[in-house]
Amino acid sequence: MKYEKIGQSCSGAEDKSRNAAECVSGAPEGAKAAHVPPRTEIVFILDASGSMHHLTDDTIGGFNALLDKNRDEPGEATVTTILFNHKARIIHDRIDIRQVPHLTRKEYCCDGCTALLDAVGDAIERTDLVQKVQSVGFKAQKVLFAITTDGMENASRQFSYKQVKRLIEQHRAQGWEFLFIGANIDAAAEAENLGIAPECAAGYVADDVGTDMLYRAVGEAVANVRAARPVTAGAWKTTLDEDVKMRGGK
Repeated sequence: MKYEKIGQSCSGAEDKSRNAAECVSGAPEGAKAAHVPPRTEIVFILDASGSMHHLTDDTIGGFNALLDKNRDEPGEATVTTILFNHKARIIHDRIDIRQVPHLTRKEYCCDGCTALLDAVGDAIERTDLVQKVQSVGFKAQKVLFAITTDGMENASRQFSYKQVKRLIEQHRAQGWEFLFIGANIDAAAEAENLGIAPECAAGYVADDVGTDMLYRAVGEAVANVRAARPVTAGAWKTTLDEDVKMRGGK
């Protein structure tokens, strides 16, 4: 899968973060640890296939609300946003979370099929490479992937389930965290196929209410990771689980 790159990249934001880190470069090690906030790499992988069309405005609004809620949380964070259907499009390329522009209908256009495996596999390999080339002091201390979809994989050509599962398990062993939120599928079973822990998987109801809950839940998980709190306890997805139990069969 080849990425189509749209929107901003990290250049200005990363310079600002780099300058901030350099301001404490002469401090003792203890002072550095006390004053340099943790760095978090956040990768959002959002389904933009044709079946998501009826949720266009809800997805845009929910995602933007997530960003707004998390902009001023403590700690440095960069955001990469990847939209996928039968191909992947990078909308935000490692931008400081305080500077990420709102998603609009110009970027979030839904059509096509669901090449979930290609989008996830490419994103992991790309993020891994980015982290490997970062100089000491600029590598992320936390990496979080948040994957959302409203249906089953049906169009990938580059990656298989086995390949993506191996990639995710390898990077989970390095401390990376992965969330999987899916509608109209068995989210727990699909997460297991991908190598994602069951407590990091949730279903949601694919309507306006369910989409709002989805982004509130993911926003809570993002805040937890940035605060060095584990998401594996599963509390972040309680409202989603309850809503699926109540309304999922309707």
